[in-house]
Amino acid sequence: MKPATSRHPVRLALALATLLLAPLVHAQSPTEPDFSWVPGNGGASEKPLSFGAFTGEFRADTVYHHSFNHPQDDTLSGSSEVFRHGEVQVTQLGIGGDFLYKNVMGRLMTQFGLYSQTTPRNDASPARGQWNLDDAYRYISEAYGGYHFDALRGINLQAGIFMSYIGLWSYYNADNWTYQPSYVSSNTPWFFNGVRAQIFVSDTLKIEPWLVNGWQSYGRFNDGYGVGGQLLWRPTGWLSVVGNQYYGTDTLGNPGRRRIHTDDSVMVKYHDNPNGFVSKAAASVTLDAGCEFGGGVDCGSQYFLGFMAYHRLWFARDRLALTVGGGAITNPGRYLVLLPPINGTTAASGTPYFTANPGDRYQAYDFQVAADVMPQPFITFRLEFNHRAANVPYFSGPGGVTPPGGNQGAPGSLVDGWSPDLVKRENRLTGALMVKL
Repeated sequence: MKPATSRHPVRLALALATLLLAPLVHAQSPTEPDFSWVPGNGGASEKPLSFGAFTGEFRADTVYHHSFNHPQDDTLSGSSEVFRHGEVQVTQLGIGGDFLYKNVMGRLMTQFGLYSQTTPRNDASPARGQWNLDDAYRYISEAYGGYHFDALRGINLQAGIFMSYIGLWSYYNADNWTYQPSYVSSNTPWFFNGVRAQIFVSDTLKIEPWLVNGWQSYGRFNDGYGVGGQLLWRPTGWLSVVGNQYYGTDTLGNPGRRRIHTDDSVMVKYHDNPNGFVSKAAASVTLDAGCEFGGGVDCGSQYFLGFMAYHRLWFARDRLALTVGGGAITNPGRYLVLLPPINGTTAASGTPYFTANPGDRYQAYDFQVAADVMPQPFITFRLEFNHRAANVPYFSGPGGVTPPGGNQGAPGSLVDGWSPDLVKRENRLTGALMVKL
């Protein structure tokens, strides 16, 4: 009898430990990780638009920006997400979803609203050749098909337009911790047009090689392709590490110039207590480095260095959130700097008012504070303050960037007797209503 009675305390201790640790074990289970806290992964796990082989998706991003520079033409510059001052505008309205049937997959997401004009404007590749690639693709943000192979933990082979996630933040503002990303995200690719393989080596490791037309381009800039890949490691539910690497020839009409780029992020969730005043807490750090060489430049004078770091707190069972953060870049040669839309400037046209020649210096930093209200995981009300600054005049000033009477002559060209009003600083308030179903 003694051996039996002596095991009772052990059994009791094991039972208590199981009760105490069960919620933690479940939350960190490698088979059911929760990465909804990760930037770019926002949204509900519930999919109300699911019908058989189709999981639908609807996005609406409506926003109001107020620049304290008060540009008279209401045009904002220097961002791939923020475009107009003092107006209610639809940044994106997207309808689409995912298809999966007998291992055959596909995804479509449309983009109506400002993204359909502003994103193609930043791609110079349609200037090479015919068929108006910028018009052909402007209403599509994602469009690809593929096949799932039952090997390892799964292998997806996909071709079309897909998100790049270089720079960590998502192309879709509702998925992010802030509306305005720092420069590391805002100035690097949102999409690739090409082929990728997603190789899930294990439950915690994904390897994703790419063969693409170029650096956020519908077509090729020259005769070469872009190659690269992503390495995503998530060993536990509170840690995510991602690295993106790229090599290509992405200067229009200069095939001898090559570009290399590395983008690496670490995200940590260090607090998770659904019933606490602070329900979650997480932080992210992103570092980017790259350069161009050949074709008249070298890595000593034509390079990109940048970082961004953010900290986010969730409250009241994730119904409220507060994010602070920012970053900085230096980019001599300005090959990744977004050209201000002066007199209709595009990436292909360039402009003498803001040059991007070898040796042209550019340094900038920014800071953001964003407050979110999320009564349901399908909607976000966001109020955000941004401070941005550069070493050269870059942001829209009170005089704006549009000639009197509207754009004149060829896009970006000189206008006699007029020059744009560019300033070195911008302070801005943003109010956004974003729906994701």
